[in-house]
Amino acid sequence: MPPAPMRLIWSLCLILAMVLTYSWPTGAIAAESTTPTTADTEIDIQAISELREKAFMTSQLGDYAAAGDYWTQLLDYLPDEAAIWSNRGLVRASQYQLDAAIADYTQAITLAPTEVDPYLNRGAAYEVKGEWDAAIADYNQALALNPQEAGALNNRGNAEAGQREWAAAIADYQAAADLDPNFALARVNYGLALYQVDEVQESIRVLRAVVRKYPNFPDARAALTAALWADQRRGEAESQWVAVSGLDQRYKDLDWVRTIRRWPPKVADALEQFLTLEG
Repeated sequence: MPPAPMRLIWSLCLILAMVLTYSWPTGAIAAESTTPTTADTEIDIQAISELREKAFMTSQLGDYAAAGDYWTQLLDYLPDEAAIWSNRGLVRASQYQLDAAIADYTQAITLAPTEVDPYLNRGAAYEVKGEWDAAIADYNQALALNPQEAGALNNRGNAEAGQREWAAAIADYQAAADLDPNFALARVNYGLALYQVDEVQESIRVLRAVVRKYPNFPDARAALTAALWADQRRGEAESQWVAVSGLDQRYKDLDWVRTIRRWPPKVADALEQFLTLEG
């Protein structure tokens, strides 16, 4: 059986929702449904099946160089299968080959213009490049195709935050979290953006709720640490930080927090104050 489509949380840069897809009916050649008529065709079908399995396995394991080779070999057999272009774009983006990734996503869109995934993925690549308007345009298209796409709402919020459009970002983060109650990252982003616009108590309330539901989610605990510390709740902040330290050391790196995770400036400043005094 082929693997089901998966939604990944992409940790390359912005921790974006990215999509690795098995196949789409539009613009796709399904090797499994081809009727073999010669020995060569049977060999091709076997080769495609093996390559597809290897491509998914190496992508899931994070062996992106090998995965890229397998997706490329699949394109030699199936150049009109949009999902393969999108998947190769994903592994290229995961290696910071952003222009090549964007080209792959664009080809996927050409072949399957009504599929959401390549717009979502291309928007994420544009976002990593800081091309906010291009990213938002892709997220808008994804939402036009599927207004219930929580990942597109969250990612559009990230791009709007990149433009310092905090009210728009807050609205999108809240909508994403409300659409998918298990989308913890969107709820944390909502709490972070609230802090940026000085809604400190509501930010703390939102972040506390995430921590209660997902106690091992370091982003929520780190954000709550910063907010509590700035609100003079020092003991609570230190308790939260103990858990963060055991879960993810990256939150001690303020450059990572500001430029990779891309927290809003005010909450990043609050974490810096905490780390400075703790150190």
